[in-house]
Amino acid sequence: MGERRNFNTEKSPRMNTAFPQAVLTDDLIFLSGMPGLDLVSGQVVSSSFEDQTRQAFSNIKIVLEEAGSSMDRVVKTTIFMVAGNDFGIVNKVYMEFFPTDAPARSTPQVMPFPGGILISVECIALR
Repeated sequence: MGERRNFNTEKSPRMNTAFPQAVLTDDLIFLSGMPGLDLVSGQVVSSSFEDQTRQAFSNIKIVLEEAGSSMDRVVKTTIFMVAGNDFGIVNKVYMEFFPTDAPARSTPQVMPFPGGILISVECIALR
């Protein structure tokens, strides 16, 4: 049976100390939901859905790189977005971070998150 360990980096905001930013296994990285939090303040980057979406993916990129992986090794994303926001914005930002060979994706709409968070993205990547 493979090993698993929790992983956190101070280079990306952490939502809560109750759970890790990621869990690493022998072959995979499972990222917890990552909102669009500012790297310095730890607060929502802005009230703009597009800004939060872009920042969420930037934060994911940092965690993956710190864990020894990269965006091109992501195989699945789940994007939880507050109902009423624009799928077109999600697709635009998604294509910025995954210009070719985009990973599988599901995008459920959810009730509002606390603290003005409009989006939270989790993913699975190869190590």
